[in-house]
Amino acid sequence: MIDASRRLLTAAAAMVLVVTLTGAGGLPEMAAEPPVDAPPAASADDATEVGWRLLASLDYRTGEPSEELAALAGKLVKIPGFTVPLEDWATSATEFLLVPYVGACIHTPPPPPNQLVYIEMDEGKRAKLDGWNAVWVEGVLEIEMTESVYGYVGFTLSGQRVYPYE
Repeated sequence: MIDASRRLLTAAAAMVLVVTLTGAGGLPEMAAEPPVDAPPAASADDATEVGWRLLASLDYRTGEPSEELAALAGKLVKIPGFTVPLEDWATSATEFLLVPYVGACIHTPPPPPNQLVYIEMDEGKRAKLDGWNAVWVEGVLEIEMTESVYGYVGFTLSGQRVYPYE
């Protein structure tokens, strides 16, 4: 019991450290190697890396993106983040949310819409969900304010690939 409590406290301290060091900008920009068992739909060089600061340039009150963000609409991108299942306790899914920091979820208060990406995996694909570990999600980005039972979301992404952030 004591060992489990120590591991939980260590994990919580690590999460606080990550959020503190990365600030509102989300995860630091780092290169990631694709996993050996999952060949990419397109080469990683083809996907444009998009950070959370760029996503935050969407004015969610008016729906107007910055010029740089608007240029990415309909393009293949990869975004780092943490997965949030839309079903309780799901370990894999065809649809989920991507958020910039661990612990963010759709409960009160949710992150602003420009900090939420709704992911729907391409047909026949499922993503392994582990909200405690960061991932890269690759797919086609669309900028659209959507109201759903999950709250307001600023982006949708047709997910082609999900792999560990390393």
